[in-house]
Amino acid sequence: MRVPCLATVSPVVVGGVDTHKELHVAAVIDSSDVVLGAEMFATTRAGYRAMLRWMRSFGDVKRIGVECTGSYGAGLMRFLDNAGIEVLEVTAPDKSVRRKKGKDDTLDAENAAHAAYAGIHTVTPRTRDGMV
Repeated sequence: MRVPCLATVSPVVVGGVDTHKELHVAAVIDSSDVVLGAEMFATTRAGYRAMLRWMRSFGDVKRIGVECTGSYGAGLMRFLDNAGIEVLEVTAPDKSVRRKKGKDDTLDAENAAHAAYAGIHTVTPRTRDGMV
């Protein structure tokens, strides 16, 4: 008797990253916009690989919202783009929202993921590989 192959479907997740000079803080949310986890990663290629591997451990990464793709997040954006991941540049939240929730790197990463999930406060980042 043959047992039918049951295909498992990975959940879809969305990431968010608050960028800094030496460490990036990343968060992952599920398809219900619920935070699954947050971690810190080095701003190196090995750190970028570890971050993407960690995000993928939660499911299929649909997109990642990154703060500051033009400065501290430029290397990460190039890495994610080369990995075929959709990247959205997340703008800073409104000052009133920040005053209510406070300033925290983990919250900023979670907010970047929420923004990428909802498609708000985001823009498509420039690739920086063409003419200015």
